[in-house]
Formats: sequence, structure tokens, C-alpha cells
Amino acid sequence: MPEISKKGRFMPESPIRKLVPYAEAAKKRGVKVYHLNIGQPDIETPQIALDAIKKFDQKVIEYSHSAGIRSYREKLVGYYKKNNIQIDPDDIIIGAGASEAILFAMNSCMDTGDEIIIPEPFYANYNGFAVNAGVNVIPIPSNIETGFALPPISDFEKAITPRTKAIIICNPNNPTGYLYSREELELLKEIVLKHDLFLFADEVYREFCYDGKKHFSVMHLDGLENNVVLFDSVSKRYSACGVRIGAMISKNKELMATALKFAQARLSPPTFGQVAAEAAIDTPDVYFENVIKEYVARRNVVVEAINKMEGAYCPNPSGAFYVVARLPIDDSDKFSRWLLEDFNFNHQTVMFAPATGFYATKGKGMDEVRISYVLKVEDLKNAMICLKEALKVYPGRTN
Repeated sequence: MPEISKKGRFMPESPIRKLVPYAEAAKKRGVKVYHLNIGQPDIETPQIALDAIKKFDQKVIEYSHSAGIRSYREKLVGYYKKNNIQIDPDDIIIGAGASEAILFAMNSCMDTGDEIIIPEPFYANYNGFAVNAGVNVIPIPSNIETGFALPPISDFEKAITPRTKAIIICNPNNPTGYLYSREELELLKEIVLKHDLFLFADEVYREFCYDGKKHFSVMHLDGLENNVVLFDSVSKRYSACGVRIGAMISKNKELMATALKFAQARLSPPTFGQVAAEAAIDTPDVYFENVIKEYVARRNVVVEAINKMEGAYCPNPSGAFYVVARLPIDDSDKFSRWLLEDFNFNHQTVMFAPATGFYATKGKGMDEVRISYVLKVEDLKNAMICLKEALKVYPGRTN
């Protein structure tokens, strides 16, 4: 039988989705599973976006421009202007989600064997994108005691080699919920300019900032115009994960011309997704005000409950809708599977994403899980009761 590729063997399995068969089996046994493993909000998609799809009246569903429908990109310029980000339509390439946009950027900025530095834990699919592009991930550890704040710049300095081409951050962060401050981003700016690197910034959770804190974009950093690449998405902003529309944004003209060639190679992004995304820009501010209030309530349920559990610790995140919690367990992969295979409390259990999949460093995250607080408050309360009871009887409890 022919062999599969080395790249295929190296491609990591999703820590978010790999336990799905066990969850399905649990449901067949009559166990209710609280899905805290995946960032799929239960918030309703704005009606204005749904209506735009229903009202689509073109007689042919055509290819769009490879960079995306022009009217959508022009309307996005207005959205970013409201966020004090000044760009032109030609500074934008629409992708099939931020995922495709990140792949465009990696392939445009880096060659096989080049390196990208990422503070860990980080969004698990960065590992997969890097394998796809033939790029090596160099992790810089952050830690739970500081809430996963930006690691010291000296750690970045030590990690830079002649093969280093970029640093990537997610702000607010997935999986930790940490919100990087302006001061932290200014520190990154200095090292990026010093070593002439690209700074990739995944800002798909821009709207979700809590406790009076404000988002500061890398696009607000003066003097970094040719180094910054911004990634964005409508998936979480408008609770529209399935439309698969994201964007790559940069003022670096040579980079964007290069990325457009990769965009042309896949022809065009999804038409219906762009139609919905363009309409969604008109979503009223009250939508986000209500969503943020809801997520703060959900966050508080999770954080407060875990910090009352003996041997557990959960930082209080300022953004996104995730948190990484430390639990008194020996192996988060084993624990997460055990929850689905061997445990239930009143015919209920909970599904997490083991934090091991959000680290590039082997052995990290063994006592941590990522929790997506995307369910309604009552469900989260029940899920936390399940977790509390599970920790009492888990065979691999460490204290």
C-alpha cells in the first residue's frame, strides 16, 4: 500500500474534536453531555445576516474576486474605521475563515524550515497551519500564575534565530482569554522592528473584552505598517462560525500581492458567506452589549465555581470566551476521556478540550483543560457541579 506523507503523519489531531466519538457514545447511553470543548456559541446569529442570505436574488452564484467581493471589502473599511483602524479595500483579502487567511500569510512570509514564535498555550490549529506551510513553531511559555500574560521579552530574544520570520499572538487569547495590553504590544513592536520580523495578530475576539477593558489592536502601533498582518473573522463576532469568512489585512503591498496569488489558486471565498458577513456589519451595537453581559455572567459562573474546588485554580480572563483551568489531575487527555466513558452524575457529564493540545512543548498542559463558556448560565452551573463531583472520584486525582 502506498505510504502517506510525512506532513500527514506530523499533522496534529484536533484536541477540540478528537473526543467527539466518546461524546457521541455517551449520548447513546442516555448521558447528557455539556459541550465546553469547542468555541461554538449558542448566541443567535444576527437576523440581518440570515435575512441577507434568504433575500439573495442573483440568478447565478458566481465566483467572487479572489480577494473577496469588492462591496464587502469596502464596507469592512468602515467597520475598521469605527475601531480606529485606517485601511483601504486593497489591504484586505477575504479567506474561508481566519484559518485560510493565516495559511495565506504563512505561505507568503515564510519558506520551508523557517520559524514562527508563539506564546503558549496557543490556539491548537496554529500547529496544524505551521505543518501545512512547512514552518517550525517555536513556543515561548506563559504561565497560569500570571493569567498567561505576555512572557518576558528576553524570552523572545533568546528564541530568535536566523530562521525566525514571525511572531504570532491571539488577542484576546484563545485558549486563555488573556487580553494583551498596549504596553505589552509596544514591547513586541520593539523586538519585531529590531529583528525585522512579521507580527501576526489574530484579533477575531476583538469585541469580547470585559471589566471595562478596551482592545488595543496591533494596527494601532505606529511605524509597524510593513510588519503587521491582522487576522479577523465573523465566526465569533456574529456567532456565525459556519459561514467560514475571515480576512487577512496588511498595509504591506508586496505581501498582499503575494498572498493574492495564493488566494487566486483557490479561486474565491464562499459567496453566501460573504453576503451574510457584509450584511452583518450593520448589526446594532446593542447586540454586542447584550452578548458581552451574557459572557461576563457565564465567565463568572465558571471561574467562581472552579476556584471553590479543592486543588483547582482558574484565572479570571478579560476577553474571548475561554479559560484554561488547572485541575488536580494526572493527565488531562485521560481525564477528559474518562469523563465521557466512565463518569456521569445524575446522567450528566461534561466535555473539555485537554490543554495538552494547546502547547507545542511536550508534557505541558497535563493538569490543565480549556473551557469554552459558550452555554447558558444554567447549563454551566450544572456542568460545574458535574466537574466538582468528577474530581472527587477520578482515579488519577493528584491531591
